Amino acid sequence: MRAPRRRKLDLKSGRVELAHGSGGRAMAHLIADIFHAAFDNEMLAAVNDQAAFDVPAGRMVMSTDGYVVTPLFFPGGNIGELAVNGTINDVAMAGAKPLHLSAGFVIEEGFALADLQAIAKSMGEAAAAADIAIVTGDTKVVERGKADGVFITTTGIGIVPEGLDLSADRARPGDRILLSGTIGDHGVAVMSKRENLGFETAILSDTAALHGLVAEMVAAAGAGLRAMRDPTRGGLAAVLNELAIASGVGMVVEEAAIPVKAEVAAACEFLGLDPLYVANEGKLIAIVALEHADAALAAMRAHPLGRDAAAIGVVVEDEHSFVRMTTGFGGGRIVDWLSGEQLPRIC
Repeated sequence: MRAPRRRKLDLKSGRVELAHGSGGRAMAHLIADIFHAAFDNEMLAAVNDQAAFDVPAGRMVMSTDGYVVTPLFFPGGNIGELAVNGTINDVAMAGAKPLHLSAGFVIEEGFALADLQAIAKSMGEAAAAADIAIVTGDTKVVERGKADGVFITTTGIGIVPEGLDLSADRARPGDRILLSGTIGDHGVAVMSKRENLGFETAILSDTAALHGLVAEMVAAAGAGLRAMRDPTRGGLAAVLNELAIASGVGMVVEEAAIPVKAEVAAACEFLGLDPLYVANEGKLIAIVALEHADAALAAMRAHPLGRDAAAIGVVVEDEHSFVRMTTGFGGGRIVDWLSGEQLPRIC
């Protein structure tokens, strides 16, 4: 007896149904036609509930993050590639080479299959560009109104080479503070789409995987690297405060040295935002020992994702762990933590 022909998903006009999360045939079709097609690799194709793999020598790093950005599609990217790049970057900030990712999806009933396919495709492309694989995952479907389209959680693992130890508590007075490029691009791109704002120049998200840049910095500066962070939620200001408190030091940064695109600065002024607190998704902060700072900065500027890198300040002794800024007018101010919610649902 011939097996019945299975009904293909309507990827052009179809919608996610509760049956797609039921664990039955409909769910199997959704996973096969969208996720397996986008993330194609041998470990995923084995359709196990886990992925087994060998790892090279070194310390293992693991990070997980949830992505709830709205809108799901924004200038320069979407929630899918953001979820891949964001977790790669969290792993890379330890100086690690990312190996594999897992991905979990919470999808709202009625979500367009075409949009889900586009998101999954962008994730597969971002993973392939980073030379890693999405090797396992999970899918849940919730009733209409119980989610905002789709939420994604990604977990990544990587390996730190022997002899490298980057940690938020390792900054020391005299260290230099390096920034890999312009700030505020991602947050302003999302806000412009959310508020239907039109600017003369397109402002695009800076979402990117930073592990290649990190590898070049490790090769150039090695043990001189103290700590790295990617300034996502809370922006540059939050990261500097986190590092200062963790290390028990102060920081002094120069406003004129912090790169901000003219169009981003103008948009922030229009929206009443401070670029220091606006999220980024393709930038990093590095704390580097003075004697290695020039080599690290040169390596950053030689990489496509670090062309606008700058030395923006210095670590100082300060029992209060304040972050201070020397303004463009020669004055000074405290750069404190973000108070309240400046940009909701940025990542």
